[in-house]
Amino acid sequence: MFVLLAPSAEIPDRMLRQGLRLLVYEVVFAQIMGILTTGGFLIGFAVLLGAGNTMVGVISALGPLAMTLQAPAVFLVERTQRRKLVLILALFVSRSMWFLIPLAALLLPSRQVLISLLLMLTVHYGLINVATCAFNSWMRDLIPEQEINRVFTRRLTWATAAGAVISVVAAFGIDAWGHWLGNWGGGTRSAYIIIFFTASCAGVVSTLLFFWIPEPKMKNGSQESVFLALLRPFRDSNFRQLLIFLGWWQFAVNMAAPFFAVYMIRRLELSMAWVIGAATLSQLVNVVFYPLWGRLADRFSNKSVLLVSAPLFVFSFLMWPFTTLPEKHILTIPLLLCIHVMAGIGTAGVNLCVNNLSLKLAPAGRGGSYLADAALISGIVATLAPLIAGISADLLENRVVSLVLRYSSDVGTASMFELPALDLRGLDYVFVAAFLLGLYAIHRLLSVREQGETDERFVRTAAMGEILQMARQVSTVAGVRHMLAFATLLPLFRRTRHSDANLDQPAADRVPIQTEDF
Repeated sequence: MFVLLAPSAEIPDRMLRQGLRLLVYEVVFAQIMGILTTGGFLIGFAVLLGAGNTMVGVISALGPLAMTLQAPAVFLVERTQRRKLVLILALFVSRSMWFLIPLAALLLPSRQVLISLLLMLTVHYGLINVATCAFNSWMRDLIPEQEINRVFTRRLTWATAAGAVISVVAAFGIDAWGHWLGNWGGGTRSAYIIIFFTASCAGVVSTLLFFWIPEPKMKNGSQESVFLALLRPFRDSNFRQLLIFLGWWQFAVNMAAPFFAVYMIRRLELSMAWVIGAATLSQLVNVVFYPLWGRLADRFSNKSVLLVSAPLFVFSFLMWPFTTLPEKHILTIPLLLCIHVMAGIGTAGVNLCVNNLSLKLAPAGRGGSYLADAALISGIVATLAPLIAGISADLLENRVVSLVLRYSSDVGTASMFELPALDLRGLDYVFVAAFLLGLYAIHRLLSVREQGETDERFVRTAAMGEILQMARQVSTVAGVRHMLAFATLLPLFRRTRHSDANLDQPAADRVPIQTEDF
């Protein structure tokens, strides 16, 4: 077993291919654990224990706060030169917390469980980020650069598919327990205990699979201080621009995303099945669009794909306040589904390309310090964001801004018709602020340089072409195909208005659109 932990000076191609396959198997079990111990399940469990918006903000801030530990973890990785050993030990202790959390929920009253949950989550997230630092450096040296997009596309696709299935099963299990068994066996709390124990078992399998993934010996091992190692990425002007983008982006996302489940449970009064079902819809859209964004990232660049996919996710924030005007309405559920579809399309590109762009801009042999700085910046701002959002939502809960469209007639009997157009309160302000900050983050992305980057207009056109081809394969309705074809050709129609500029463009840069069979 200890032989499996030793780094290899040379890795045969057969062993490399086996390791890349195991990376896909490993992430499936890791995702099962991640899905069952984060997001709607973690927030739902906290709400069940009586957590308010501020406490939800604190819980949501623990994960990002722990990302700052990747900075000192760089020193540990550089000194030991044993990334696999560091990762496996950190994962073993970290994931063991999820064996203890169900025990605390089983034996302690709600208030004490909430405190125990905070303490154990702190240990869990802290050590997970030590493992992440070792993992990032390990993968930067293991995976050939030309295969990074393909490998991580496969990992994300399989992980998301597994997460979608397990989350639906778990969500309906929680609702079924409450509906059919009521308070028997401890009520819904017992259902969460079973879910967390299942997650722990999946985490054990994920950890064991790392034993058989080869680790190359570290290159350019540096004996400099951790401070100097972490300072170097800030001297790289291009990577510094990426760090600025990541800071604003993580702040915007972590202001909004942790409160999606809270909004659905409290404001929309939806069950856990609806909460997880909507999240699963978003994950299924992820599965469909990961390969699409991966192909476009290989064809163009990660930055170009981000400039197309990130706005979709950001605009989904702005749609949340319209699900209540101020109460639920006939379009609430359709809007909710639209939000999760749009977010699914956007996050597929963002999740894939942000990590790949960071890996690509980090120099070989020094990826640990570069990626640790990215995690440090992301962690600091993503810690503050949910705390500020939770406190702000509580303070603004009773402060309402309404916009009403009113029609009145004084002819004969006075009559009046009112149509609510906008109603902001509590978390609605948070979503609007996150939308504005997200737009600014996208603006900062324009300053990042990546080799092979292309104007996002060509990526949009190519993406529409890919979507069109998928629609042709699944749709037999001619009208739907014609509508999609028209939407695909719109960018081309707009460019004809600027034909002079278009003629100056090299022919090799133009993206052909296939429109046959319409």
